[in-house]
Amino acid sequence: MQVYCRLEVVVHDPEAVTSLAGQQLRAADIDWSEEDDDVDTAVSELTADLVESLAGVVDPDRMLDGVTGVEARGGRIWAEIGEAHQRFQPGFQDPE
Repeated sequence: MQVYCRLEVVVHDPEAVTSLAGQQLRAADIDWSEEDDDVDTAVSELTADLVESLAGVVDPDRMLDGVTGVEARGGRIWAEIGEAHQRFQPGFQDPE
């Protein structure tokens, strides 16, 4: 089963979002020897981009926490600036 969700967000404190994203990246269980970047470079790049930082701190696996008999098996989160794309409007019919 697929669940689709569009969430409109207003960021009142960009510093809080980017700081949390940086903290979570530093705390992540990543073997940096296998990566192209080191942790400091990756954190610097992430915290310089509010959209990427916000997308990074949203956790789709927690959306169903506490719902008995349901297991989240993964999801995709992204963030965009501006109005929602037409495909995310109620009643949109994909021509394909």
